[in-house]
Amino acid sequence: MHIEDILTEELQSSHLYSKDLAPVPASERSWGTWNYAALWISMSLCIPTYMLASSLIEGGMNWWQAILTIFIGNSVVLVPMILNGHAGAKYGIPFPVFARASFGTIGANIPAILRAIVACGWFGIQTWIGGFALFQMFHLWFPFLDTLPPVFPASFGLQTGPAICFFLFWLLNMYVVYLGVESIKKLLVFKAFFLPFAALALLFWAISAAHGLGPILEQPSKFATTGEFFHFFFPALTGMVGFWATLSLNIPDFTRYAKSQQAQVTGQAVALPSSMTLFSFIGVVVTSATTIIYGTTIWDPLVLAGKFESKLLVSLAMIAVAISTLATNIAANIVSPANDFAHLAPKKINFRTGGYITGIIGILIFPWKLIADPGGYIFTWLVGYSSLLGPIGGIMIVDYYFIRKQQLELSDLYKVKGAYSFNKGFNRYAIIALLLGILPNVPGFLVQVKLMGETLMPAWIIHLYSYAWFVGFFVSGISYMLMMRRK
Repeated sequence: MHIEDILTEELQSSHLYSKDLAPVPASERSWGTWNYAALWISMSLCIPTYMLASSLIEGGMNWWQAILTIFIGNSVVLVPMILNGHAGAKYGIPFPVFARASFGTIGANIPAILRAIVACGWFGIQTWIGGFALFQMFHLWFPFLDTLPPVFPASFGLQTGPAICFFLFWLLNMYVVYLGVESIKKLLVFKAFFLPFAALALLFWAISAAHGLGPILEQPSKFATTGEFFHFFFPALTGMVGFWATLSLNIPDFTRYAKSQQAQVTGQAVALPSSMTLFSFIGVVVTSATTIIYGTTIWDPLVLAGKFESKLLVSLAMIAVAISTLATNIAANIVSPANDFAHLAPKKINFRTGGYITGIIGILIFPWKLIADPGGYIFTWLVGYSSLLGPIGGIMIVDYYFIRKQQLELSDLYKVKGAYSFNKGFNRYAIIALLLGILPNVPGFLVQVKLMGETLMPAWIIHLYSYAWFVGFFVSGISYMLMMRRK
């Protein structure tokens, strides 16, 4: 049956339907293998990827341990990425609509909003990076920005100068949302040329300043024993998986445009692990080099750039970083959460309104605290939100492959009373399974953010948090399958 035959006038009048959420007709699916490869190369080339790699060096790994951890993590997350992408390519539906099959037509708002809030956090982080790049440029020419009197409480951890630049960059992002996503096409082209060039330039500078690649790669791991290494490795690996855990859920937002299943599978399999590993290698080498050059490890590339002597060079670099970050932010961190918020009320919330909601939540999450140090970036942010997204992934994959055998009633996904309405729009088994997958990780998270002492719970329960995504994925997936099959 053709999509045009399914989308009757009655169905299009449903409050569950909107043009943004409608299935993409086969005639409009034009993305091939190289489109998906280019997508992943583009998304991998960003400052957070660099910081992901450099945080492992700061944490104590040597270069090959860091690279191996990143490669394994991205190979793991590639599996749910391809599995969830299948539904998008087959039915042309976005993530919020796909989630209706397992959570219910209304219950799908739960995973959509959880994923959207995480995307808001990433939007805030990228906005902070772009704003801090502007600050690094402005304070070279206007030193008084460093000495502005404090405006925010000390508990905010936010200085006035960086805050002003952050807010200005945030306003720029919101203006682009107002103009529409099409307005950033040229910026994406600029990013595609600039970031690879800048990354290679930084790599060659690091090798030259450290007197060759040899001294950089010879730096040993800081872990004295194998036990110490694995104590850091497993939560770090979970963080690597968590880095793309958001995309592993909403990948149907992209695969709905695929010409074929082979296009999305091959494109992702070729580009995701390789591009992440290659760009991370630059972050690993440069961060290792800073230890030799400056006597201390500098994991933030913007802080590193601020140490260069040429004002003009730093200014040009920071402007370029800000432009590239703006393009990445809109493409990767606005489009999907805007769709998720639109799913709450398809007839009332459009893309622009969803983008504004994303921007406001992105500030309220205090993104500057999430990347203030490598520990917070990996163990609080990446591992923390993976404990929410892993369970959702487990439920959706089990439902699609083991319960429904990859067969969905497309029209029922948009019906108030259809196969996926369950009990008043909610599938209680999916919600129960979601809670069962999240709960084991809560004690460890509370200890990580220092809201609970380690002695209040058995050590093995606390340590489950180190495997948060894996624990949530399998606990929720298995419990959901048992409950649905019993039904």
